[in-house]
Amino acid sequence: QVQLVESGGGSVQAGGSLRLSCAASGRTFRFANMGWFRQAPGKEREFVAVIKWDDYSTYYDDSVKGRFTISRDNAKNMLYLQMNNLKPEDTAIYYCAQRMRGSSGDLTSSHDYDYWGQGTQVTVAS
Repeated sequence: QVQLVESGGGSVQAGGSLRLSCAASGRTFRFANMGWFRQAPGKEREFVAVIKWDDYSTYYDDSVKGRFTISRDNAKNMLYLQMNNLKPEDTAIYYCAQRMRGSSGDLTSSHDYDYWGQGTQVTVAS
């Protein structure tokens, strides 16, 4: 059974930075594409970033490109999201997710991810 536990959320002023972490249990982490999603109040869950398991290639939503960096450490079963130059519109609950079905299909679709963490709140004040 896979368990994902996020940490590192908090409250910051606009322009500040936070680093989110996601600890994964189990032996499948190193073979799984890993993503970050977020959900703001009253909105649907949306894609933020993904990192592939095989070549570590990354893809970002346009709204965070150039400000956020996703990374992973397979030796530690850890996923990270470095968030810089935060904006009030980044306020949301952030979730890490594990995708077991390879790299076919839409890596930005939350429906294609198999395991989810409980989320960590990020609040950015203007």
